[in-house]
Formats: sequence, C-alpha cells, structure tokens
Amino acid sequence: MSVEMVELSVKTAEPVRAAGVLQQNRVFLDFFWDLAKPDQEVRLKAVEDLIQYLKTNDEADEMEYTFKRLVDGLGHTRETARPGFSLALGHVLSAFEDVPLQSVLDRVKEKHNLLTVKKKLIRNAMFGNLFGVLALQQSSRLSKEPQVVLGCVKLLQSLSQHRQHLKDLPNKTMMDILNEIPEEVFEEVLLSTLKTDLASAFNTPEQMQLLLVALQRFPQTLKPKKLKKLLGSSTIINAENIPKLVEVLKTAARSVKKECVLPGVVLDLLKLSLKEDSFQLFWNKAIAEGMLKDHLQGPTHYLSFRLLGSALPHLSVDQLKDVLSGEVMMNYGEHVVSAQKPDRFKLAPEMEVYVSDFLQGCEDSDKQLVVMVAFSSLTNQGYPVVPSVWRVVQHLQPAALQGYVDWLKQTFKQPQFDKLLDFSTRKQKDNKDLREQKEEPIVRLRKWIVSRLTSIIDNHQVKKQEDLIMDVARFVFFHAFFSSKKSTADIPETKGKLSVPVDDKTRAVLVSSFFGLLLSMHHLPPADEAAEGAAANQKRVLGATADGTMWIYHLVQYAQVLLSQPKSIQSSKPFSPEQQQAWDSMLESVANLKKKAKKGQTTESRAFQQLFLLVGMHLFKAPEELLDIMKDMQSCVDKAQEKKSKKKKKKQATEEEQEPDWVEVMVDILLSLLSQPSRHIRQVCKTVFTSICPHVTPAALTAILDVLDPEKDQEDGGVLITEDKTQKTKLDEEDGEEDEGEEGEEMEDESSEGEDDDSDKDDEAMEEEEDEEQMEAEVDQNFRLDLMKVLQQQNALATEEDASDDEDLDDDAMMELDKGLAAVFTEHKKNAQAKKDEKTKILKEKMLVRDFKIKVLDLIEVFVARQAGSPLVLGLVEPLLNLIDRGMSSDSNQQEQDFLRRAADIFRNQLCRSKVYCRTAADRQGELHDLLEKLMTKAQKLNDSSVCLYYFSASLYVVKVLRGVPPETEKQQTDEKSAESELRFMGNLDVDRVSTVFREALTSFMGRRKSPLTAQMFTDLFNRFPVLCVNLLDTAVQHITSAVRQHQQGQACVLVLRGMQSREVQKLLSGAPWTELCGKIAGQLAACLKQLGEQTESKVVREKVLKTLELSQFLVKHVHQQKLTADLEPLQTVLQGLTSVLTFNRTGKMEDTYWAVMKHFGVMKPKVEKVKPDKEAAQQSLPKKKKGFLPESKKRKKRTLLDLEPAGVAVEQAPPGDKPVAVKPGAAKPVAAKPGADKGQAKKKRSKKSKQKRPADGAAASQPNPAKKSKTQPESRMAMKKKKPKQKKEEGGPK
Repeated sequence: MSVEMVELSVKTAEPVRAAGVLQQNRVFLDFFWDLAKPDQEVRLKAVEDLIQYLKTNDEADEMEYTFKRLVDGLGHTRETARPGFSLALGHVLSAFEDVPLQSVLDRVKEKHNLLTVKKKLIRNAMFGNLFGVLALQQSSRLSKEPQVVLGCVKLLQSLSQHRQHLKDLPNKTMMDILNEIPEEVFEEVLLSTLKTDLASAFNTPEQMQLLLVALQRFPQTLKPKKLKKLLGSSTIINAENIPKLVEVLKTAARSVKKECVLPGVVLDLLKLSLKEDSFQLFWNKAIAEGMLKDHLQGPTHYLSFRLLGSALPHLSVDQLKDVLSGEVMMNYGEHVVSAQKPDRFKLAPEMEVYVSDFLQGCEDSDKQLVVMVAFSSLTNQGYPVVPSVWRVVQHLQPAALQGYVDWLKQTFKQPQFDKLLDFSTRKQKDNKDLREQKEEPIVRLRKWIVSRLTSIIDNHQVKKQEDLIMDVARFVFFHAFFSSKKSTADIPETKGKLSVPVDDKTRAVLVSSFFGLLLSMHHLPPADEAAEGAAANQKRVLGATADGTMWIYHLVQYAQVLLSQPKSIQSSKPFSPEQQQAWDSMLESVANLKKKAKKGQTTESRAFQQLFLLVGMHLFKAPEELLDIMKDMQSCVDKAQEKKSKKKKKKQATEEEQEPDWVEVMVDILLSLLSQPSRHIRQVCKTVFTSICPHVTPAALTAILDVLDPEKDQEDGGVLITEDKTQKTKLDEEDGEEDEGEEGEEMEDESSEGEDDDSDKDDEAMEEEEDEEQMEAEVDQNFRLDLMKVLQQQNALATEEDASDDEDLDDDAMMELDKGLAAVFTEHKKNAQAKKDEKTKILKEKMLVRDFKIKVLDLIEVFVARQAGSPLVLGLVEPLLNLIDRGMSSDSNQQEQDFLRRAADIFRNQLCRSKVYCRTAADRQGELHDLLEKLMTKAQKLNDSSVCLYYFSASLYVVKVLRGVPPETEKQQTDEKSAESELRFMGNLDVDRVSTVFREALTSFMGRRKSPLTAQMFTDLFNRFPVLCVNLLDTAVQHITSAVRQHQQGQACVLVLRGMQSREVQKLLSGAPWTELCGKIAGQLAACLKQLGEQTESKVVREKVLKTLELSQFLVKHVHQQKLTADLEPLQTVLQGLTSVLTFNRTGKMEDTYWAVMKHFGVMKPKVEKVKPDKEAAQQSLPKKKKGFLPESKKRKKRTLLDLEPAGVAVEQAPPGDKPVAVKPGAAKPVAAKPGADKGQAKKKRSKKSKQKRPADGAAASQPNPAKKSKTQPESRMAMKKKKPKQKKEEGGPK
C-alpha cells in the first residue's frame, strides 16, 4: 500500500513541473528575482542581462515565460518591484519588435482585471494596469499600432476614476502618450475617444492640462473652430472663461498644498496666455483679482507667488515691469514681513531660487536690471523686504550690475517713494502711534542701501570690475565724512544734491560700513584676469589692484582730493591745523616708503604703508585719539630708517641711549592700536609686527608681556580700561566691520509688532520682581533705619502701650505715611539699580580687557613663529606658564576659556614643540639651569595635573635648548662612532645637576600619595633624552618595591619597561652595566611579587601585577635572547607560586601575560579538556517544578451538590500529610501532592495582600466560606474574579 502511494505521488507531481529548459537554467530565473529587488542598479543590470540572454537563446518557451512573469510582476505587492518589471517589459518589447503590442495589452487586461480580481488585491491590479501601459509607452512602438494607443487611452480613462490610489498618474501617462504619437494618429483614433475629456477641460486641472498638451502638440487638428465646438469659444483664456479658470486654479492650488510645488497646468496656462496675447487679462483677472481674493489665502496666494517666480523667464521687459509692480508683488511683500516667526511657512527661500535661476539663465541685462530693481523697490515702510546680502546678485551681467549700483546710489541721494512699492501690514496700520515713533522711511531705506552696496563688494562670487569697486568705496566714504556744497566735475559724488540731508544715525551706519568695506577690500583678490594668471607662478597679493597699488592708497588719494577743495566740499568733522599737519606728514611718510620700497625691503615697507594709511583713514573717525599715535609712528619709522643706514653719528648714538628704542615705541603704538575695536587694525598690526620681529628688543617684548601679566593688570588696569572706555560706545561699529552684510533690526515682524507693548511690560514686570527679590534678600541696616524713621514720624509703629488701642490713623496721616514709604523704597530701588549697573560696568570692563589681551596674544604668536631661534623666546616661558596657571583657576566663562586655550596652544604647540629653537645658549647656562630647577620645583607643588603637564613640557624645552645640536662629525669617523657620540652628546647641559633635579621629581612622584606628576611625563623624558633615562633607571628600579602605593609600584614597572625597550638606552648600557641592570630588575620583580598580600582581588593590585608581568615578560625574553648571565631563578620561583595567590580568569590579559612569561621558562599552559555537559543527567537530577497546584476541590469535574460540601470541608480540615493526591493528566497512577506546594502558593497570595489582618484561628482562616463553595462550575471566570475580594473580606468566619 505504501508503494502505491509513492507511485501515485510521483505521477501527480509530473504535470506541475516546468519545461525542461527552465528547470535546468537557474540563471534565467534569477533575472526575475533581481527585478524585484529594491536596489535600482541591480534592477537595471537584470534588465540588460535578461535582454541579452533572450537575444542569445531564442527559445519560444523562455519568451513565453518571460512575458508571463513580467506581466505578473506589474502588480507586485512591493512598490519598488513594479517599476523594475515595467521597465523590463518595455525594453523587451523594444528589443523584439515581432511581438505584437496588442497581445501584451490583452495579457495585462486579463491578468489585472479590476472586475475579477479579489478585493484585497484591487489596488495592486490598478498599478498593474498603469505600469503595463507605461511599459507599452516606453517601448517606443505605440505610434506604429494606433489600435493599441486607443486601448491604452481607454484603459487610462478607466483608471483615472481611482484617484485615491493612483492620483494623477493616469492623466500624466496619457499626456506622455500624446507627446509621442503623431498628429494623424491623434486625429483619426484618439480625438473621438478624448472628446469628452477635452470638452470638460474646465472641470478639473488634469483635464485642462490634457487639453493644453493636445493644443500644444496638435495645433492643426485643434483649430479655433474645433475648439469652439468643444468648449463653446475659440480661445481658452477670455473674459467668459475667467471664472471657470479661477476655479480650476484654486483646485490645483489645493491639490498641491502639502507638496509645496507649482502645478504644471498653471504654468501651461500662463504660456498659453502669452501665445494667445491675453496675458494681461489672465494675470489681472484670474490671478490678481481671482486668486488673491480667495478666502483660503494660503494655497492660492502661494500658487500666485510661485507663478510669479516661474513666469520671469517667459515675460518681456514691459510685462516684467507690470507684473513686478502689481498686487501679487505687494501681497508677496506682506507675506515676507508677516512670516518672520519661526513657526510660520516662509516662501522667500523658494522665491530666491526662482530669481537666482532666472538671473543665471538670462543673458539680457535689461531684464536682469528690471527684476533686481523691482525686488529692491518692494519696501515695508521704507525698508526693502529682500535681505541686503541677497546672493542672487552674483549672477548679474556686468552691465546689469553697474546699472543696479547706479540705481542704488541715485535712490540713496533722491529716494522717490512714489516709484517704490511701499506697503504697511494690517497691524502696522492699526498701530499708528508706534509707527510715528519709529525711524523715518528714508533713514531705513538708506541704511539698507549702504548695506546692499557693501555686501556686493564683500561677495567674491560677484563679477565686478575695479572701477565698480572703487566707485562704491568712494560713494560710501564721501557720504560718511563729507557733504557737497556745489557740484564739481572731477568728483561724481557731488552731482545731484541729497533730497534730505544725511542724519546722524545714517552717518554712523555709513562710517561703520566704510571701515567694514575697507576690510573686505583688504582681502580682495586681483580682479584682472592677467593678474590672476601671473599669480599662478608667484605669490598672490590680496588687497591690491591689478597694477599692485593698494586699494586703501587709492582711497587716501581720493580723500586728499576732497580735503583740497573746501569751497565745493564740506567735511562733517573738519580737521584742526594740528590734525591737518598729521595728515600731510602721513602722506609724506607713505611717499617716502614707496620710494624706498622700489629699492628693496618690499614686505616691511608695505606693512608700514598699510599701517600709516589705515591710521590716516581712522583720523576721520577719531582724530583726537590717533593724533599722538600718528606722530609717534612717523618718528619711529624715521628712526628705523636711520638705524639701518650704515652712517651713524656719535650724537645720534648718545641720543638713542637716552631715548627708548624705536621698536619699543612701535610696540607701544601697536598695543594702543589693538585697543581700537577694529578687526582691520588688528590684522594690519599683526602684519606690521611680523615685519619688525627681527628688531624686537627685550624691553619691547617685556612691554607686551606686561599687558598679559595678571599681577600688573591689577595695578595698571585702570589706565587700560580708561583707554578702552572711550571705545565702548563704538563696539557696534566693530560688529559692523566683522559681520558686514548681516541683516540688522530693520525688518519688522508683523506678528511681533502687536506684541511689543506686552513684551515690554512683561520685561518691566520681571525686572521689578527681580529688584523686589534682591531687596528682600539684601535688606541693609540703613534701609531698615530709614523705614523706622518714617514710621516713627507718623506714629505708625506699634508699641505695648498701643496694643489694645483700636484707633487707626486718619486719611491725611495715611497719605503722609504712604509718601514717606514711597520715597524710601524709591531711594532703595535706585541704590540697588546703581549697584547692579556698577557690577555690569565692571563685567564689561573685564570683557574689554580680556578681549584686548586676546588680541595681544597675536603678537606673541607671531614672535614665537617668526623668531623661534631667538634667545628672547626663552623669556616667554615663565609669563606664559603664569597665564595658564592663573587661567585654570579663574572664571570659566567662554571668553576666559578662549583666552586660556589660545595661550596654551601657543605655549605647547608653537613654542615647546617647535623644531626651531635657540641654539646660542652657551652664555646663559647657569640661568637656564636655575630656570629648570625652578620649573620642576613649582611643578611638584601644583595641585592640578593638567597645569603640571605644561610646566614639565617647559622643563623638557629648556633641556632641549641646553643640549643644542650635536656638532658635525668628521668624514673619517665611522658611522657607529658618530652615532654613539650623538647619543652621548648633551651640549651645554650639566647632566649630573639635571639628573638630580629629575631624580628628585621621580622620587616625589613615587613617594607622595597625591602627586601632580604622571608616568607619561617621565616616559616622554626617557624617550627624548636617553642619557637622562640611563641616570634615572636605577631610581625607577628601586621604586618597584619601595613606592608608597601599589599604583606607583605598577607605574615604576611601566617606566622601567619603557626605558629598557629604548634601543638608545640599550646601546648606552651595553655590556656589563646592562647585565647588572637586568639582574637588579629581576630581583626587584621577585621581591615585588612576594609582597602580594591577601587582598589580591582588588583592582589596583591586579593592575600592578599585570604591569609587573609585562616587565617580567620583556626581561626574561631579552635575557634568553641575548644569553645574558642574569640570575632569574628567584623570579621563576615566585612566578610558579603565583597561581596559588592569584585567581586567574579563564580568559584575560593578565593570565595570557603570565603564561607568556612562564613559556620562556619552559612551563606551558595546561590544556583544559572541554567536556560536554550531560543534558539528560542534568535534567534527571533537577526536580521538575510544578507550575501550579490545585486542590481536588478546585479541579473541574462533574460533582453533585451533595458531594461538594463535605469534600470541600474534608480537604480543608485534613492535616498536611493526609491531603489528597493530585492526578496528572495522562498518568497511570496518582502522584502525591507535595506538602510545600500549597504552602508556597499561600505565601505568594499572602505577600500580595500584606496589609490583610490574620484571624486568630488559623484553621478558620484557611477555611473558605461554604456558601462560596456551593457555586456551580459553569460560572464564568470573570464572575469568580469579581467575587474574590468579597470572599477574602468574609474569610475568618463569624465573629
């Protein structure tokens, strides 16, 4: 019978199997698996391989199977698989043109029939039909088979009803088909089918877009007469159809509300209006009046704004002017102002992309100029809505850029608000009082124009000529410091008088913007292409024109021209005779420097020229402060030139001895200039100091260090703060220089304007609360006495005599009392505010001083980098260490941290780690040795290990300087001798003295429980100076056993190991000393391991043992390799007994290291046989836990009511040993219940109700209520659960 069943199964399986070829060829079937994978590259590769395979193996069954699998895969459940099968089907149809498209279409309809498919697969069937049509369209053969085109269109029409799944994909596919087929096919086959869709074009955006595509593709078929039959009018855009078009546009706007894109039908309608010459009607009626008046402002307004940006490339100059000055533009401006809050949708970034793309693709400079002027003319109460740093300007043509700059300058001079598109928001119109208090629109507009002009120069991406740069700089400089009396032909800025004079606020912005512009021009690359070509071979010079002249020099010449015409031009701050003399002498000094620069010394003379010119330009801003500096600079430069000349007279020498050196004066000048809040001055000072670094004297360097010295800062800080105090009001000007182009506070936020009053009130309330809290917290004695006086004057203080008196003060007395109290509290509040202001003032002064010191660090950094080999650098070690030490213990605010980080970086990375150092320290040996001892002594007394690291680095730097560079060896000496001499060479270093210093430090590190020194410091010392390492090794070996803590003993092992691993140390100790050292170390290691006590499991002890074993491993291996005569038997004995003291883990670094050491002694790690645990024995040995135990009375079985009660009572009252047995299901014999089982259950129940009181009688407590027991079994469990609490309450029986 079993044989027959096998034969039957074989026979029934045969028809299910595939064809023979398909069964054998697994590669062919894998193509279809790859088509369904999510990786696009895998799918594309599968399509190519499938087509190649089908072309190579022309088999009918494979082709049939291919079409079957591809059509089935069109409705795949995975979304990523459908495009793969559709693409493969399209390419297969394109490759095999003998396959009729109609057969494939029939396959698709049959497989994915929406009427016969299961309901849960209907969505997949929809996509199967859609992707099937896409495959036929991708085959590029549709135009050859018109009937297939008709079938595809009809199928797509039926699919367009299922918009909830397919959205507008069927209509888009239909439009793709229309774009592919010729006009004859459309006229003969599709026109009759699409007639209904085309006639209902005003119903939905999809049908409208279908009509627009048909009009664009087949103009000869859809002539005006045909359109009139379809739509009732020969044109689409006319006055009658405007309402219908508006509804279509609103529907389209709502359909893309979440996508935030412009529907294609809207742009197609705009193009059609241009073609039909009805753009004005479409824009004014459909967009401006139709879309903007919709009550749902969001989607319709955003569609209008996006259409405005998309329409820019398609419009003429006149149309651009009309559109960009209409209602749509006005509404866009209101949106930009009202969308300033972070939680609101902003369309401004999209508009910037639209405008940027238009300017980038448009070569017509007139159109570019119109667009830029229009957007700059869109103002909110005078302030343009586009940012002043709008980066679209970088795409302007040179002609358009020049025109735009001219328009900005003309608008600055004579703003015509009737030509600007100015608006006010709804809240601004309501708050008229606030509007009157704010700045005038012309002031706001001029501020924006100045920022716009400077940002054009600051943006290096803008293609600008040198004439344009100079034109903008001259314009800003002229209006910042001068005004025109009458027009002059030589000066274009005097042409066209200002309609409104420049006020002080605008002038302050102009001054700040000008110096920011100077900084931008200081970094400008050469604009000329020839200069750029030359810069490829030589160093590129920034801040200069193509001929090499500095930009600032051109501006100084222009300023001289303005000053030389007082009749035509008036200065806002005229120079006094002394200031004018300083200006003239500055010009003379610059001229002399330019003459000498031609002979040589270009870098130095150029730096001095920059400094003179920059200070000269700052004379217009603060002439009183810089007058003395200018005089000192001129005398310094003259003395510097005299110093360099070879001819010196004795009189000059004696004068120089009495007067300070010119470098010292120049350093003082640079320090005073650094207090100016100007980043440009800071950079120029850095450049000048770089050029005078070789001439810096110890006194000049001391002047710089005195500024950084915290102790002298406390003594002389008042002078420094006084100098900076004059500049505190100009800090915003520095911000203007550093952050040029950033938007100011000019753009009003519509949403915040109405809330300004509330926020101000809230701030005032908060301040009052803070003041009240401060008064409550800090009630001083004087305030208490003042209150007592006021109360005593009005007899308002309660005494024992008045305690029983119920009479109150009369009204006049109360008024007097209120006035007195108000005066006292007002005075107290003023005092508290004065204290608060004083604290704020002190804090600001500290910030100014710290900022000044950060600038001064620039000079230190330059000196260390440029003069690393100078002996003066050694004088920087202690001051910088004091800075770091004090900085670690001072405030932790951000500015302090920046200062500390900068000082530490200069000290460690640029000073201590510099490859260039002083090599002429032979005459300063004693001083440097004393410095080394001082540094190491101070390092041992510190508390912070991080500060100690800097002191130790300084000590190593001093040792490096003392050692110097080994002398060049003679050619006759061999390489080995020269290498050994280099190892032992220590130059001017007193090896014994220095070794003693570091030995004391090492002893301190090993002998103190809390030492700032670390093992890594001495490791660096050993690596860099092997000679000192040799002298310190004995000390380190001793502390393997004598160190104060277990941790230090382990660190001693680390130091000894690092020293022994050094090849230089091995060479220096080669021979008997090395053998002796190895013997000492072996003895110390043995003694150290013998010291292990009982607490061997502590982390510190195990760490020490690990370090000891690592050193032992290296020692034993080295002794055996070198065959030294060191005695290792004591160490071996201790190591063999170590296993009885320590417990090793199965796996671990310590155990591995231990057996690696023992391996060198010939002792191998014992192998542990892995024994598989006997699972059956383990299971038998473990008792089976019962998951639960129920007494017999609780088990489900049919019982009568008469048998129920006695059984229950008997079970409960029976002793534990006589309880009934629990019968296991399927067991032959009953199993006795364990006595502890119910006890455990009872414990669990009792623990859940720990607060439940126990009854006095234990037996009665365990006995349930007989009434509860009489319940029949069929009751639901939920009912039993509900009644359980009641049962517990009734436990314990009657009282």
